[in-house]
Amino acid sequence: MPLYLHFGPAALSLAAMLAWGTSDFIGGYASRRVNAYFLTLLTHVFALSVATAAALSRHDVFPDRTGVVWALIAGTLGGFALATFYRALSIGQMGLTAPVAAVLGAAIPALVGLKTDGWPGGIVAGGFVLAGLGIWLIARPETGGLRSEGLGTAVLAGTGFALFYLCIHRTGNSSALWSAAIARAASLAVVFVIVAVGRHAQKLDSPALLSGITTGILDMTGTALFIRANQLGRLDSAVVLSSLYPAITVLLARTFLHEHFTRWKVVGMLAALAAVPLIAAR
Repeated sequence: MPLYLHFGPAALSLAAMLAWGTSDFIGGYASRRVNAYFLTLLTHVFALSVATAAALSRHDVFPDRTGVVWALIAGTLGGFALATFYRALSIGQMGLTAPVAAVLGAAIPALVGLKTDGWPGGIVAGGFVLAGLGIWLIARPETGGLRSEGLGTAVLAGTGFALFYLCIHRTGNSSALWSAAIARAASLAVVFVIVAVGRHAQKLDSPALLSGITTGILDMTGTALFIRANQLGRLDSAVVLSSLYPAITVLLARTFLHEHFTRWKVVGMLAALAAVPLIAAR
């Protein structure tokens, strides 16, 4: 097997992880001053614009009807999952929703990938387990503990994220940029309805606008990289590696905001680091 085919999918997944983690850090920091739903709408607008412009400039072939339908379904489910996730966080269930949604969002596609692509081997499977542990410990907030309330909402959000991965996988070898743009258009429609109905629109200052642009570009870059990694490699590996993005968010928060690392977050980071070479060594 050529070297780029062996390590290429893992490299693309890790690049998606970096883009998504950085995007979440910038967007999360900006949402302290701007309504989260409205900021999400703004990032969707810029993400869609960038992806469309990039696809047109590269003269990528527009997906066929099947690819378009699956991308639209993926985007709709992703938008619904995001709204459900934010709703759960807003009612004080962060300690449960964040880790459950993160792990389910990675575990369900990974299990489907195992069924469709076959058993990857003991080393890679061990990497999946370590990655799941790392995602849980990194995403789990340090205050408030875990409570049984909101478990259904957490499961719903995580399932929605998982279905996004599975549906975008069905777009096949369609242009990664066009698939990402079409999915984002559908997600944008969902978020727009939420903002309009909830009257979340507000004025933005220059820093908030810049944060929205940067977050949107990074988020779309991560999505396109994930789609390409999925096309070149296994679905389970692409999902699990890219789902380690909370590690990047936590590291950036530690570096720039001086947020405290607990021992469990350190354990989660170590588990995530150990998982990467195991999964990449398929």
